[in-house]
Amino acid sequence: MATSEVQTVSAASDKLRLALAGSLVIAALVAYYFLATQGAWAQWAGLLVGLVAALAAFFSSETGRQLIAFGRDAVREVKKVVWPERKEAMQITAYVFGFVVVMALFLWLTDKTLEWVFYDLILGWKK
Repeated sequence: MATSEVQTVSAASDKLRLALAGSLVIAALVAYYFLATQGAWAQWAGLLVGLVAALAAFFSSETGRQLIAFGRDAVREVKKVVWPERKEAMQITAYVFGFVVVMALFLWLTDKTLEWVFYDLILGWKK
């Protein structure tokens, strides 16, 4: 019986890149508010430059590379999905709507029956 051991190695450089990315996000927000006197273009430019730099720092770390790999795997799996034909999708949708209507009627009837039993028969409260 083979056992596979999962090891996560987090190098100091990766931690540093993640800290840098977080710091750049904060710096972008600070720049946005400090550049308010310079006009909207300067504000948005400072914010976007800081956020792009933060994304670059994040995606250069191991965590960022894992996120990109996860996204690629997700896209690959979605491409494998066999989607139903229009007719089948319409039938399934009709079944779902029908079930919802039947359940709504059932719950409404149950509620009204219990209301009648408790308030009219047991407690004797008339509306």
